[in-house]
Amino acid sequence: MISTEDILTISSKRDFEKLALKVFRYQYDNNNVYQEFCAFLKKDKSNVKSILEIPFLPIQFFKSHKIISSTETIQETFTSSGTTGMETSKHFITDLSVYEQSYRKGFSEFYGNIEDYCVLALLPSYLDREGSSLIYMVDDLIQSSNHPDSGFYLKNYHELVTKLIELDTSGQNVILIGVTYALLDLIELHQFQLKNTIIMETGGMKGKRKEIIREELHEILCKGFGVPVIHSEYGMTELLSQAYSLGNGIFECPPWMQILTRDTEDALSYVDAGKTGGINVIDLANINSCSFIATQDLGKKYPNHSFEVLGRFDNSDIRGCNLMVL
Repeated sequence: MISTEDILTISSKRDFEKLALKVFRYQYDNNNVYQEFCAFLKKDKSNVKSILEIPFLPIQFFKSHKIISSTETIQETFTSSGTTGMETSKHFITDLSVYEQSYRKGFSEFYGNIEDYCVLALLPSYLDREGSSLIYMVDDLIQSSNHPDSGFYLKNYHELVTKLIELDTSGQNVILIGVTYALLDLIELHQFQLKNTIIMETGGMKGKRKEIIREELHEILCKGFGVPVIHSEYGMTELLSQAYSLGNGIFECPPWMQILTRDTEDALSYVDAGKTGGINVIDLANINSCSFIATQDLGKKYPNHSFEVLGRFDNSDIRGCNLMVL
C-alpha cells in the first residue's frame, strides 16, 4: 500500500523514481481507463522498467472518462473552467486530505509558514463557479494564515486597494494571488509601490482581455505594483500539486512532482533539456486518479529540473492553466 506519507517525504531522485514505478503498477492494476490506454500502447507492468517508459495519459481523457484508481467514495469533484458549451474536465477526489497535505506542504516548500502572511485573493472568474480546486486551496490557505484581513475579493477593487496599501505600509508580509486579467484591472485603478507584498498570478485572461506574452505581462504587472518580480503558480484541475515560479517565469516542483518534455512530433519520445516540447507531468499526489498526465502545454525543462511554460498546442481548448500564448 502506498501512503500519503510515502509520497510527501520523498527526498531523493532515486526515491522518486522508485515510488513513481510503484504508483504506475498500482494505477495499472486499479484504473481501468489507464490500463486500456497502456494496452493500446503495448505497455504493461512487465515491460515498464523506468520513468521514461511509463505511458502518460492525455489530459483530454479527464473530459471524456472517469479517471479513478480507488474504490472509495468520491468526496469532491473538481471541474475545469470553460466557455459556455465547452466540455470541462472532471477530477474525482476520493481523499481530500491528500490534496490538502500536498498543497500545504508544497506551499511551505517555497514560501515557508503560511501564518507569516496575510493572503489576499483576487479570483473573480473562479469564485463565479463551483468545483474549482484553486478556490478550495486558496480558501484553506486564507484560513490557515489566521490573519484577520486574509480573504477573497470579488469585484470590490477599491476596498482591495485600500487594504493592500494599509497592510504593505504596516510591514505585514502579504501574498496577493490573482487571475491575470483581474490583476491588470487592479493596477489600472491604482498604481502601487509595494515593499512587503508578493504578487502571484495564477491564470490567463479568461476571455476578458487579449492574451499577451509572459514577459510583457510581467513587465506591466511589475510596474503597476511597484515590485521587482511577479510570482506564478502552475496548477490545474487534473493535478493535486502545484509548481511555483518565484520570478522570471521559471517554475520549480515540490519533490513529489516532476516534469518531462515530450517530442511534439512523437509523443512517446522525449527532447533534451533546453528544447521545446510538450509538458508531461508526474504528480504522485494523484495516487487515486492518474499520476502520469500528458498536458497540452508547451515548455522547456532545464538541467536543474526547473521548467518554463511557453504556451499551448494550437488545437488546445482555451482555459486557465497559468499560460501565455507563444
